[in-house]
Amino acid sequence: MGTGQEKVGFLKRKNVIISFKRYGIDAMGSMALGLFASLLIGTIIKTIGQRIGDSTLDAAVATGMDFFAVKLVEIGNYATQVTGAAMAVSIGYALQAPPLVLYSLAAVGLATNALGGSGGPLAVLFIAIIACEVGKLVSKETKVDILVTPGVTILVGIALAMPIAPLIGKLCSQLGSFISWATALQPFWMGLIISVVVGIVLTLPISSAAICAAIGISGGFVLAGLADGTTQMSAWYGLYLAGGAATAGCCAHMVGFATLSYPDNGIGGFVAQGLGTSMLQVPNLMKKPVLWLPPVIVSAITGPLATCLFVMGNNGPAVSSGMGTSGLVGPIGILTGWADMPEGYSIGVMQWIGVILICFVLPVVLTWILGKFFRAKGIIKPGDLKIDLG
Repeated sequence: MGTGQEKVGFLKRKNVIISFKRYGIDAMGSMALGLFASLLIGTIIKTIGQRIGDSTLDAAVATGMDFFAVKLVEIGNYATQVTGAAMAVSIGYALQAPPLVLYSLAAVGLATNALGGSGGPLAVLFIAIIACEVGKLVSKETKVDILVTPGVTILVGIALAMPIAPLIGKLCSQLGSFISWATALQPFWMGLIISVVVGIVLTLPISSAAICAAIGISGGFVLAGLADGTTQMSAWYGLYLAGGAATAGCCAHMVGFATLSYPDNGIGGFVAQGLGTSMLQVPNLMKKPVLWLPPVIVSAITGPLATCLFVMGNNGPAVSSGMGTSGLVGPIGILTGWADMPEGYSIGVMQWIGVILICFVLPVVLTWILGKFFRAKGIIKPGDLKIDLG
């Protein structure tokens, strides 16, 4: 009995609190901010650079606006490269890690995210929590703490990441295989399934952009892969529509959660979720999964509308299919992809209307209506969707 009490006392002294709130809400919520402060803001900066000038020029020969565009892309790339480290450090901050543990988590996060592939963020969540708590246990327990604490934190974290992160990545790849299977369905069912699934994945600590890029959800994926310039029209058309459905689902969740949570978060929360990431809502969804219903319902509506009514596909980079309105990468990917449509396909008024309605108007209007209904029924209560904006 005494041994058990001693263990509890030791954990308490080390501030190791094993609870759902600490790991499932506090750590995950903080990780979303780390993701926002690296990958998402980097993507936004990079996208701006790619659109305001010729960012493909060498910085030494670029002039004026082109030089500025090159530098923005360069800055955005640097920001996205530290995604794993930023997420791990943000998790350590939420777990109140001592300085040496906190700083050591940067290496753990960098390695884990790289090893995890499309499941990198999810792998970082698990591995960083374990590494952080183990690091806290040894912190200041020896006279050579400057060596022991970072050494143990990094060794434990990366040693666990080596076998576990690739496994999580493979599990996420299976989800990608399911999405790939859905691209071959009839437009209605393809639009519904891909929109709902990719929208949910976008909100989870999984890289929807990486999954879409890995399985090539974009008509441009087929065109780029054919060096002789010929086009496999059936394959192109299926992936083209699938890219539009994926974009619809992502927008339904990002703009949807931004709209749904506006009473709790105001304009700051609207921008953070609508142009940043709906992952900020994950801690609330962990506590109350029913909050997910309005955006899921909207994605189940807008996905088939995109594929069947507006024929709104994505012929741009496959990664843009999984970005939604984060930095407006999804809609921009659709618009820029129209410049490379195969012969015989042209863009008309319906496609332009589709982008506006599917990516922006319908997620706002439909989620607002559903939000009113859910609040009237007492399903959503004040404060349910409150997010931490740091």
